Amino acid sequence: MTAFEIQKVGGRIGAEITGIDLAGPLDDKTVTALNEALVAHKALFFRDQHLDDEGQTRFAGLFGTLTTAHPTVPSLDGQPNVLAVDSEDGGRANQWHTDVTFVRTPPKASTLRSLIVPPYGGNTLIADAQGAYRDLPPVLRDLADGLWAVHTNDYDYAQGRELDEAESERRKVFTSRRYRTAHPVVRVHPESGERGLFIGGFAERILGLPTAASSDLLRTLQSYVTRPENVVRWRWSVGDVVLFDNRATQHYAPDDYDDLPRRLHRVTVAGDVPVGPSGDTSYVIEGDDAAHYTG
Repeated sequence: MTAFEIQKVGGRIGAEITGIDLAGPLDDKTVTALNEALVAHKALFFRDQHLDDEGQTRFAGLFGTLTTAHPTVPSLDGQPNVLAVDSEDGGRANQWHTDVTFVRTPPKASTLRSLIVPPYGGNTLIADAQGAYRDLPPVLRDLADGLWAVHTNDYDYAQGRELDEAESERRKVFTSRRYRTAHPVVRVHPESGERGLFIGGFAERILGLPTAASSDLLRTLQSYVTRPENVVRWRWSVGDVVLFDNRATQHYAPDDYDDLPRRLHRVTVAGDVPVGPSGDTSYVIEGDDAAHYTG
């Protein structure tokens, strides 16, 4: 087994992993230990790895079957599993979200690798959705346990502002195939059994509630996710790799680096169908089962 050390970055979420070279071979015991650390800490940070796309893909594949890059957005040329997150091509994800929750089987985990980072700003924030659930007052927690939300990729992309030509084109690509999926608002983690809020930017509305009441309740629940106690911030250096549990977190990339370039590559591990406290599973409302994406 490859020895490595775990140093917590935040009290509730995040750990930096040292003493390991992700470009080298990792045996089964090491991968198992890393997966256990991922479930426990929800976000793992590896500095100075300097992987290429093949290396990142190989590392992500240790944790399960890979998805293709995205259900609707094209992959990097020649790399079907790699999504380029590029500030110069509309890749400024400054909204709290969990990756690809608009399909029935969102990713288990996401890996991000930094290629170009600005000299200031451009950090990634990752939030503990399980800690948020634990923070809920008992009455609100009991309510959340029985709620379902519709997630869609046809969300408010503009967020109250006018889109420029490049953003409009990106939205057309993003919504070229429309998905609407019902997920439990509280998801039971398939490995730990722990409950966490499963909402974020793709959650459009709460089933069974009027629009205004749905929006108010989603905002209330979301405010627990983004409490400072539940958030870890990672300041990128070129070559860093981040692995986070998409079943237990949300993330956000503040658009605070002016017009400077920022480029990350993302590879995601296919996940299972979310399960709520009642044992019921997510279901498709519009679209398909995204088999072309989940692998």
